[in-house]
Amino acid sequence: MTRNLSTALTGIISDDKWMLETLKTVRSLALNDCWIGAGFVRNKIWDYQHGLERQALNDIDVIYFDRLRLSRQDDLSLERTLNSINPALNWSVKNQARMHLRNGHRPYKNCEDAMAYWPETATSVAVRLNTKGSIEYIAPCGLEDLFNLVVAPTPNADLKVYQDRLESKAWKKKWRNLVIQSGYRDPCDK
Repeated sequence: MTRNLSTALTGIISDDKWMLETLKTVRSLALNDCWIGAGFVRNKIWDYQHGLERQALNDIDVIYFDRLRLSRQDDLSLERTLNSINPALNWSVKNQARMHLRNGHRPYKNCEDAMAYWPETATSVAVRLNTKGSIEYIAPCGLEDLFNLVVAPTPNADLKVYQDRLESKAWKKKWRNLVIQSGYRDPCDK
C-alpha cells in the first residue's frame, strides 16, 4: 500500500504546475535537507481526495536542516530571497536544527526527525524536487492518514497544541470527509 500511496503522492504533485514551480523556487536555494511541508502537501491531498481544486494556502512552509545557520535572521534572509523570486507567496522558512529549542525537545537529527514532533500525522509530510526533476518526500508517520483523511496527533505531539489546532483550523468545514481522532493512536513508522 505504501508504494501505491507514494506513487499517488508524487503523481498528484507532479500534475500541479503551480506546485512544481514552487518546488523549483525552493530548490534554487540549494539548502541542505530542504523541503516544503505541512499545508502545502496536506491541503493538496485533501483537496484531491474531496474532488476540489487546489485552494489557496496561508503560507508556504519551507523547512531545512543546517546546524551552522541557527539564527532566526538566517531564516528571515531566506524568506526575503524567496520573496524576491516570488512575492505572490507568503513564505515561512524554519531551520529544523534549531526548532527543538523552541519546542523543548532533544536536538533533532534531520528534518524527518523534527517532523515526527509536528502536531498531526497528516501534516508531517514534506516534498522536494531533486536535481533530476523528480519529486521526493519524507513522511515519518507514513502516508496512510493523509490519504485516508485521518487527522490524528503524532505520538510525540503535545495534545493541547493538537486540540488547539483542531479548533483554530476548523478543517472539517472545508473537508467534510475528514475523520478526526481525539488522542494518540499507532506510533510513527520510524
